[in-house]
Amino acid sequence: MSDRRTRVTVLVALAANVVIAVAKTVGGLIAGSPALLSEAAHSVADSMNEVFLLAALRRSRRRADSRHPFGYGKERFFWSLLAAVGIFVMGGCFSFFQAFEALRRGAAESYDGYVAGLVVLGVALISEGISLLRALHQVRVQGGAASGARDPALRTVVAEDGTAVLGVSLAIAGMALHMATGQVIWEALASCAIGALLVYVAYRLGRDARDQLIGRAADPEQSHRIRALLQAQPEIDSVESLLTMELGLDSTLVAARVDLTPGLDSEEVELVAERIKRTVSYTIPEADQIFLDITDALTAKRTARRQPRGS
Repeated sequence: MSDRRTRVTVLVALAANVVIAVAKTVGGLIAGSPALLSEAAHSVADSMNEVFLLAALRRSRRRADSRHPFGYGKERFFWSLLAAVGIFVMGGCFSFFQAFEALRRGAAESYDGYVAGLVVLGVALISEGISLLRALHQVRVQGGAASGARDPALRTVVAEDGTAVLGVSLAIAGMALHMATGQVIWEALASCAIGALLVYVAYRLGRDARDQLIGRAADPEQSHRIRALLQAQPEIDSVESLLTMELGLDSTLVAARVDLTPGLDSEEVELVAERIKRTVSYTIPEADQIFLDITDALTAKRTARRQPRGS
């Protein structure tokens, strides 16, 4: 259900960006406005990124197989990384190029197309705002900012739409000041600001996707809940170590080394281990891959005493 809602949010953003990209491109070419062309590149990049995110939603839900026993949840993070690269290359770099070209060519002799360009940007501002409100609503539906931020697809849409609203505002300001003063420097500055904004957003999204791809632990609150749940089991004497890793949006690997209370035979240990796994997975559904390294507490203490100091 969460993925279906996210897919609708991405489709809304895609439809808005495709229409806006075409309008900005036509308006930018007619007006010869570098700020408007920068925003056109921004919308084209966002449109391609929405396609990446749709691929992420579909491919990350494939079932585990022999080659990928933990499933395909990390596909979500891979396609989000590609979206970040798209924002950087197509949006940020092109905006800096437009700023350089504006300064090289100088001011335009005619502003005939600028009024139409400003109208296009006004419509784009409304459309991007609607898309942003839809994405923020989706974040609230998924449990607020903390929970919604875990979904890289939804996080990317929110970042794109928020950046688009700010970018369109900068483009409008740059074009308006250019018309009022006759100085193209204002549009060049607007293009530079849009480029810097896109590079920063791409860096933040790319960094998050990288962390999740190389293996990021579950958030501290979830790890604390898992440890507390293990320590609450009457058969567990102590939790020696606990390792977690996010395998996907709703899949977490849990590996724990625990010492059981003395006196349990091998059959009881096996039953206790299975019950503990069921308890953890039932209480914390995201913890769907659980591995326990079980030792007898008394045996573990004797072994520790026998080890030479400094080893």
